[in-house]
Amino acid sequence: MERKRILTGDRPTGKLHLGHYVGSLANRVRLQDSYECFFILADLHTLTTKPEKQDIDTIADNAREMVLDYLACGIDPAKSVIYLQSAIHEVYEMNLIFEMLVTVPRLQRVPSLKDMARSAHLSEMPFGLLGYPVLQAADILMPRAHLVPVGKDNESHVELTREIAKRFNNLYGEVFPIPEVLVGEVPTLVGTDGNAKMSKSLGNTIYLSDDAKTVDKKVRGMYTDPKRIRADIPGTVEGNPVFIYHDIFNPDKEEVADLKDRYTRGAVGDVEVKEKLALAINTFLEPLRGRRREFAERKGFVDQVIYDGTMRMREEARETVTAMKKAMGLQSIWNRISRKAEEARKKDG
Repeated sequence: MERKRILTGDRPTGKLHLGHYVGSLANRVRLQDSYECFFILADLHTLTTKPEKQDIDTIADNAREMVLDYLACGIDPAKSVIYLQSAIHEVYEMNLIFEMLVTVPRLQRVPSLKDMARSAHLSEMPFGLLGYPVLQAADILMPRAHLVPVGKDNESHVELTREIAKRFNNLYGEVFPIPEVLVGEVPTLVGTDGNAKMSKSLGNTIYLSDDAKTVDKKVRGMYTDPKRIRADIPGTVEGNPVFIYHDIFNPDKEEVADLKDRYTRGAVGDVEVKEKLALAINTFLEPLRGRRREFAERKGFVDQVIYDGTMRMREEARETVTAMKKAMGLQSIWNRISRKAEEARKKDG
């Protein structure tokens, strides 16, 4: 029995952070033995908010850094296909065809697009950003994925992919599976500044590649209970970013329970709570740092991983687009015209 498939990935705009890990990366690592996995370096998606030449020039280095994060987390290139989106020419064809199957009002209802425009300081919505979820649908359906591990903010995008797949199948025949969404155990990780989401653009991140001193500094500056101006004042644990991180990254549950108890009674200071959190996060990240260094020292290895995965994905893409065109009847249009042209040439000759 063939294994079902996963497609997910990230825009290569920089290194990955703890929010990426709990939102999607942990699921990818966990599922790579039971699913056939395709992980996209979605560089075309960066153009929706960063189309300038200087930003494009950073993509290759950003992609390498991102793959190092993948490998450090435990993604195995022998088990998973890691590929560069822009090098798969069929994605442009699929995107165009899928654009015909969705309306502008439907795209305008995707909640994350306005947030993306605001984060990129765009006063108007570019056409490419409005069509961002359609290009995502092409990404997901190109390997005919069954499951999409994503963060909470991309759940609505996968729903649109499901609608496009259903519409295509209804119009032309069964070509695509209808993919399911898998949201991480922590759908959205709050940023270190207390904002709703950890985000590179907001500068409220702890990166998977941060060294121990950097983590210590970031944790010391984390947002806590603003009403607690002294250690002897009872504090609020619920919704407090420091304790949210303790719950996720501190495996010593007795210690966490003790800290929460003392915090609510005004019997512990923020310094101790944060010191223990920094220790927990650094303990979690240290094995990742070691693996990252090992892979970074293997000259050309990351580029080879991307190259091999991209070549494999090109094969999958050709199969998918051929099946699409055959189902739609597009392939037969050219076949009939070329056959008639060849017959005419032979007759004239």
